[in-house]
Amino acid sequence: MREDRDDEGLRAYKRRWEEHTLKPNLARFPESRASFTSISGRPIERVYTPLDTAGTNYERDLANPGDYPFTRGVHATGYRSKPWTMRIFAGFGSAEETNARYKYLIEQGNMGLSVAFDLPTLMGYDSDAPEALGEFGKCGVAVSCLRDMEILFDGIPLDEISTSMTINSPAAIIWAYYLAAAAKQGVPMERLRGTLQNDILKEYIAQKEYIFPPEPSMRLVTDTIEYASQRLPHWNSISVSGYHIREAGSTAAQELAFTLIDGMEYARWAIERGLDVDDFAPRISFFFNAHNDFFEEIAKYRAARRIWAREMRETFGAKNPRSWLMRFHTQTAGVSLTAQQPEVNLIRTAIQALAGVLGGTQSLHTNSMDEALALPSEHAVTLAMRTQQVILEESGVANTVDPLGGSYFVESLTNALEAEAYAYFRRVEDLGGVLPALEAGFFMQEIADASYRQMREVESGERGIVGINRQVEADEQLRIPILQMDPQGYERQAARLAALRRERDNDKTVRALSALGEACRGSENVMPYLIECALADATLGETVDVMREVFGAHEERLFV
Repeated sequence: MREDRDDEGLRAYKRRWEEHTLKPNLARFPESRASFTSISGRPIERVYTPLDTAGTNYERDLANPGDYPFTRGVHATGYRSKPWTMRIFAGFGSAEETNARYKYLIEQGNMGLSVAFDLPTLMGYDSDAPEALGEFGKCGVAVSCLRDMEILFDGIPLDEISTSMTINSPAAIIWAYYLAAAAKQGVPMERLRGTLQNDILKEYIAQKEYIFPPEPSMRLVTDTIEYASQRLPHWNSISVSGYHIREAGSTAAQELAFTLIDGMEYARWAIERGLDVDDFAPRISFFFNAHNDFFEEIAKYRAARRIWAREMRETFGAKNPRSWLMRFHTQTAGVSLTAQQPEVNLIRTAIQALAGVLGGTQSLHTNSMDEALALPSEHAVTLAMRTQQVILEESGVANTVDPLGGSYFVESLTNALEAEAYAYFRRVEDLGGVLPALEAGFFMQEIADASYRQMREVESGERGIVGINRQVEADEQLRIPILQMDPQGYERQAARLAALRRERDNDKTVRALSALGEACRGSENVMPYLIECALADATLGETVDVMREVFGAHEERLFV
């Protein structure tokens, strides 16, 4: 009897194994998953062999870490000699509130500050402008004048910490406030370290936070590149951002291609200004997304390094090996976070962060679990920082450089992404270049198509997301505390701006703004004039108004 029961049990086990392993569950795997795909829709084979890298320049392109074309990393020693910079993107409410958060993050092990600005600041409005009503401090910190910038970094020595600022259309103005605040701290420009995002092309492509038309905006970016190359040897005057392109719904290959082609366009403008490529290329940095498809993301970073090195050396003629190096910051995918079961976002973020590390990032931000609901709480942001620290201190993945290098799967994905990026380069070239492609709506249409496909896959259940169309909880309840901002923050900010306009030397302010307007009408670099405006207590809105009068305002065409 015992043997019969055991045999029946074995037969039942075998039936279950066959049903779930040999015959996939059709409800879970639509169309039997006859072909598996990456999150970007790339077909994934069952297994990869040396044949998948045959016919490519495999040995040359793989090389050793630290060797051209840097597929395996820009540094020979990787994280063995220096860990990646741990940054937590932060900013909310008033400058006082964000300053307190920065000091807390530094105490928790944050190695560099990363400033999030609120929507009025991103769009060039003062906090008390009618256009800014209701948006104060909601998605970042409000900075409307030099005094705000001084408060933001009060008690934080700017010569001892690296600062990244996510600002684009008014980037030159905000940078001028930062440089002026550093000068008032007694810190000379040549000692400042940090990054200005300053990537206006991706605003037209994806994020849509633009003010001026493309050509004058590109002039402003070129002014900052020129100014930094001459006066701030440790400052990255631009961080070419694929992050927002990916957040808008692009595939990994589109993020890779559009980011790199934007970077090359900035290089062309700087060279046309008269700069030598080796004067500025070593200080161009990049900013990529870390999405859910672990291996595709790793391959994306490896392909990016290889393409940039090749283009800088062979197309742009850079002689300095540092000009060939792609250094990049990575942020985990905000768009992947869910309001449902927010604790699960910790797991998503850990996987994405690990992909960034294995891909060789120089700097990393990990999103907080509550960001689909609100700005991060102190508890959530601490867990986000601890995620990076566990990866560094406990996982062992930083002990060797490019541990996945040589994987048939990873190398095949790297080659495929590189080939797809070059196909996009040719399509943009056929349209006449980046600005004509923007005018034609090419980038936007490509991203919209990719985003629509991904949305349909989720809605149909073909692509699973835990908490959305898999493992859904019937009685979803909010189980985590949400950040509460100071309700008096706006009143304090409005009062500070009113006092500034009342107490400053308004004649000095008017003279500085007038000189800026003349510089904008001419061909001079505007950075010295913007710094003078900052020191004369001109507000962000006042400065943008002067520039808008000269440059005009951008209005996007509708494509149907």
